[in-house]
Amino acid sequence: MIRPVIIGGGLAGGAAALRLAQRGHAPLLLERESGAHDKICGEFLSVEAGRHLSALGFDVARLGGARIDRVRIHAGRRTAEARLPFVATGVTRRSLDAALLDHAAAAGAEVRRDTAVRHIADGRAVTADGVTDAGPLLLATGKHDLRGEPRDPAGTIEGLIGFKQFFRSPPRLRTALAGAVEVTAFDGGYAGLQCVEGDRLNLCLLVDREHFRALGGNWTALFTALLREPGLAALADAEPLLARPLTIANVPYGYLAQPGDDLYRLGDQAAVIPSFCGDGMAMALHGGRLAADMVADGAPAPLFQARLRTDVARQVRLASNLQRFAGSRAGRFALVAGLGAVPAALAALARWTRVAPGAVARAGA
Repeated sequence: MIRPVIIGGGLAGGAAALRLAQRGHAPLLLERESGAHDKICGEFLSVEAGRHLSALGFDVARLGGARIDRVRIHAGRRTAEARLPFVATGVTRRSLDAALLDHAAAAGAEVRRDTAVRHIADGRAVTADGVTDAGPLLLATGKHDLRGEPRDPAGTIEGLIGFKQFFRSPPRLRTALAGAVEVTAFDGGYAGLQCVEGDRLNLCLLVDREHFRALGGNWTALFTALLREPGLAALADAEPLLARPLTIANVPYGYLAQPGDDLYRLGDQAAVIPSFCGDGMAMALHGGRLAADMVADGAPAPLFQARLRTDVARQVRLASNLQRFAGSRAGRFALVAGLGAVPAALAALARWTRVAPGAVARAGA
């Protein structure tokens, strides 16, 4: 039996490893980090993501995540709010990814942590410890490109810098945010705020590089500007939990992989949906499970990539167009005013940017 090799131990890689192990393939997963770690992500686990995890035999409830059933969008002093057409969970990637890898290892996958892949040569993954055997290669390195395997940024939204900070929330703010995910659009970007496990808050945001430089090019100045936004002002009383925020740049939002090479591209290596939609985690799990089943069935990588693209392309394009529209002041206020007048439209947008129920069902969840 040819052994599949998975590069990256996030949600997509973990799901693929677990599913392949369940189907008797004992895959090798290579993860560059030595242990649990935080990632720049909104940490909004949608109902579709929950279904994929449940179908894999993983009980996400044991992680103690926060229940989310409403969404609020702020632009200046305008606010639109709606009940989500599902119940989601706020849970950190630090907890979820590590637990999923442990689950995959228990099922029979070989998980090698602290193993960075340098590049791919002749269909094999090259690491500091040597070269893997030839076999199906599943690329799941998330927002970080592997050397020699870049994503094509043509047509994507570029020039954005991502930041993430956790806060210990005072009771008043925690009560105000309970059950909700909040998105604040501002000049030069937008921010998402939600509760996660352990009575903490996750603030994740994207800001245009030029706007960041105009503010002074440092986190202190950016955060001071954020506190002037009505939707984020209450964070002035919250205690930051990271010595410095996590940062990332050059993520091609709106990217969709084209069928072509012999790599099975998963997660953000296959499709990058704008973060405010909150379905990137579900897409990662969906692609991981789908890839595992197609690898196990002997399907070639281009066929898998075409199938995954069919499942997620519409959602990525819609979300990207919404992000471009909200990039202008007039667009932001028109969007929030319209959604505030018709709350059902906000719930509809939440549905339209999700992996379709039919696609989730076809993947076995």
